[in-house]
Amino acid sequence: MASTSKGPRAAVLSCPEHPDTPLVEDYHAGDMICPECGLVVGDRVVDVGTEWRTFSNEKSDKDPSRVGASENPLLEGGDLSTMIAFDPKTTQQMDENGKPMYKNRRTMNSSDRALLNAFREISQMGDRLNLPKMVADRGNTLFKQVNDTKSLKGRSNDAICSACMYIACRQEGVPRTFKEICAVSKVSKKEIGRVFKLILKALETNVDLITTGDFMARFCSNLTLSSKIQKAATCIARKAVDLYLVPGRSPVSVAAAAIYMASQASEDKKTQKEIGDIAGVAEVTIRQAYKLMYPHAHKLFPEDFKFHTPIDQLPAQ
Repeated sequence: MASTSKGPRAAVLSCPEHPDTPLVEDYHAGDMICPECGLVVGDRVVDVGTEWRTFSNEKSDKDPSRVGASENPLLEGGDLSTMIAFDPKTTQQMDENGKPMYKNRRTMNSSDRALLNAFREISQMGDRLNLPKMVADRGNTLFKQVNDTKSLKGRSNDAICSACMYIACRQEGVPRTFKEICAVSKVSKKEIGRVFKLILKALETNVDLITTGDFMARFCSNLTLSSKIQKAATCIARKAVDLYLVPGRSPVSVAAAAIYMASQASEDKKTQKEIGDIAGVAEVTIRQAYKLMYPHAHKLFPEDFKFHTPIDQLPAQ
């Protein structure tokens, strides 16, 4: 059955008598036909569509696709290789030495095998953190660069994968804390931090500084806090840093303390434990940062914030 073709072949070919008429492709004959006069404009057209029909209710273990995995530029040769299927139930054709004439021609060196294992580990961490694929791709590229420099010999691949994932998150604008990376990896937070510094030095690169705003939206969303509380917490954290009220405190701790202060002033109050579980910060850490901010609370809240609990009635710690 013929149908109108809108592929690149139809854009090149045209009928000399009816140049503006869309051509019709006869899939059985492989011809491009003018529907006005029936002139065969092109023949032996290759059908680039699938040769099988797929129905959603079909359950089959056989994959009709005849293509392999996509090219991976990070591997030697782009990971393009030939796989020859072997069925042990059938009799193979043997050569003069009695060995199978046809066998798997795919070879992979140890370096590519190590890279594949690392890429798989990075991809799994990205899935556990619910991150987009571009973050894992950036992590893979970083690992490849580190592997090529051979400057981190002796370090475990797990630690390097975790540090690359941490750097990739920061470079892609979706930063995660060391504790969050540690939770989905097999190495300690201390080791990830150590390898992180070594990678920055080896690649001669840097990452943007982490700010409280990088975590505020995600923490408030996970705590099911409203947008007005998130706006107030963002303002509190920013002013606390600008006024130099929390020197030496990590942005995660300041963000957690700001969320605690904003929630306590609103109708939707959250405890330090609830916030600490989401932010990955100990209650005592939140309490210490909050105690530094509490005496200046009247300077930190936005002017249009509607207090459910007045500032003078906020908990002192």
